[in-house]
Amino acid sequence: MIKIIGTALALALTTSAQATEFDWGKLKREHIELQLPLLTVQGSKGILACAYIDVETCNKTNEACAIVSGVKTHEDMLQRPIIRVSKAASELGIKQGMTGEQALEILR
Repeated sequence: MIKIIGTALALALTTSAQATEFDWGKLKREHIELQLPLLTVQGSKGILACAYIDVETCNKTNEACAIVSGVKTHEDMLQRPIIRVSKAASELGIKQGMTGEQALEILR
């Protein structure tokens, strides 16, 4: 009986973890190794990027970009707050303070 309950609990925990996992889908992830990694995630409408990317350049080229800081992995980017947005990203509804995950749902 204990073995059955343990197996059911393990299955429930595994299913729960999979249900909350972010769906990267067709998002294109780039990781460039520097002293700190340069990270981007590209959707069909724009990019989520680390602070290496300059919002003013994105404004000049009319690109939608949202910036997060203090990240070392793409997964970190999901939880961090947006600290800067380009004009085009703002027009899509992305705002400072949103999480990277919320921004990616818009940029998808």
